[in-house]
Amino acid sequence: MTSPSFPTPAVGGPGAAVSTDAVLTEVASMIIKILDGYGADDLGIGMETSFHDDLEMESIDLVTLAGMLTRTYGADVNLAEYLADKDLDEVIDLTIGDIVTYVVGCAGHLDRVGRVGRD
Repeated sequence: MTSPSFPTPAVGGPGAAVSTDAVLTEVASMIIKILDGYGADDLGIGMETSFHDDLEMESIDLVTLAGMLTRTYGADVNLAEYLADKDLDEVIDLTIGDIVTYVVGCAGHLDRVGRVGRD
């Protein structure tokens, strides 16, 4: 049985490395979709943007983001598992940059084992 193929819009094609800028753009796009109707387009989402203080995202929004990340980057990008290792203050202080760094790290690992960027 072959493993499922996951869309990788931030990867840039077969064999391409995942860049921080590409993942930041993708994550910002996901957040704008999640917060649609709440003026998220005007927020200027960047690496230092806080989920709690700047975006005022609720836990259900993080669940939605987790699902979007998994659909885009594959099952090895598991936001719930990543957050489970954090204490409450770390989750409250979570930034976009933390998530981007996590996704890039996961994707880099997958690229090394030959799973990212393949059709």
